[in-house]
Amino acid sequence: MKHLSIFGATGSIGQSTLDLVRRNKELYSVEVLTGGRNLDRLVDNALEFRPKIVVTAYEDTYQELKERLSGTGIEVGSGVNGINDSASLPVDWAMSAIVGAAGLEPGLRAMQSGADLALANKESMVAAGPLMRQTSFENDVALLPVDSEHSAVFQALIGEDRKAIERVILTASGGAFRDWSLAEITAATPEQAATHPNWDMGQRITIDSASMFNKALEVIEAKELFNLSASQIEVVVHPQSMLHALVGFQDGGLMAHIGPADMRHAIGFALNYPNRSYLPVERLDLVKIGRFDFSAPDLVKYPALRLAYDVLELGGFSGAVYNSAKEIALDAFIAQRIGFLDMAKVVEAVLERVFIKSMSKENIFCLENVLNMDHTGRIYAKEEIEKKF
Repeated sequence: MKHLSIFGATGSIGQSTLDLVRRNKELYSVEVLTGGRNLDRLVDNALEFRPKIVVTAYEDTYQELKERLSGTGIEVGSGVNGINDSASLPVDWAMSAIVGAAGLEPGLRAMQSGADLALANKESMVAAGPLMRQTSFENDVALLPVDSEHSAVFQALIGEDRKAIERVILTASGGAFRDWSLAEITAATPEQAATHPNWDMGQRITIDSASMFNKALEVIEAKELFNLSASQIEVVVHPQSMLHALVGFQDGGLMAHIGPADMRHAIGFALNYPNRSYLPVERLDLVKIGRFDFSAPDLVKYPALRLAYDVLELGGFSGAVYNSAKEIALDAFIAQRIGFLDMAKVVEAVLERVFIKSMSKENIFCLENVLNMDHTGRIYAKEEIEKKF
């Protein structure tokens, strides 16, 4: 039996993970569940899967969670410290599905405790790729990408010589605004940005998809996961969201990964790795689909993507700053304090302030330094928002 921890259990990735576990309960034992403010879902999952520990990310919901799980024998925790402590419980496999930089430390602790890490939290690789890789190596545990694009690349590279890679092509759906004009996008509301044409995801990641901040983070993540240069990473808009990524080799061949727009495929691959097991996902009818469409992303409409390549060139802790500034800018957009395209303006201003002007090149990737740079990015982003908007 495989023992599991699921961080971010109440979100879409966490729920898809639990759906797969539910279908094969004889194979898995859930030891840890963490979630946010959706206590109804967290409690229901706790009563169904009976983990040892359940943690809410918000301390003000601790008492209610404790009362609702009273008498079950399940340990209850709360806050950042509660989540980090729960990540130290030894398990075989952990799902890192907490959104944002908050997922970094639990993922590191899970690997340090011997768990293979299924990584849906792309921010961990963006902010601290070298530290994540080092921790995986030192503890002899697997780092398994769960983003559909990176899972596709990972699968395409099985049995291949990494030195033969010429390029990696990540596909992007284009999000809610792929057919909108620049003028329309400029006036977009948070509600409009939070509706995705293909994927069922949470509010923040759906807005990130509409702005292509999500794809920008994936470009940086690809560099860190697969040791690529900026010139080796390409992005194309693919509205059908069925061809998730391609790997091009030095002989001119392309290896493509095609599958339905269902995150259970990438999750299930990571859950069963290195084996392939049956998954309850749609089987594609290529004749019915008929065609796949591709186009180049418009970097005027999607400046976040252009900034990602700046981060690849800057190196150092620029990824941590990029992500933290993005999170603050996203908060401001959701609160309707800034416009849709202003998010990228905030991030660019912070990058210029921290790196381009000062040329800061600190490269000691300890957790303390990553968190310090994350904090700096947040402070500067708030200052830029106050100053300009």
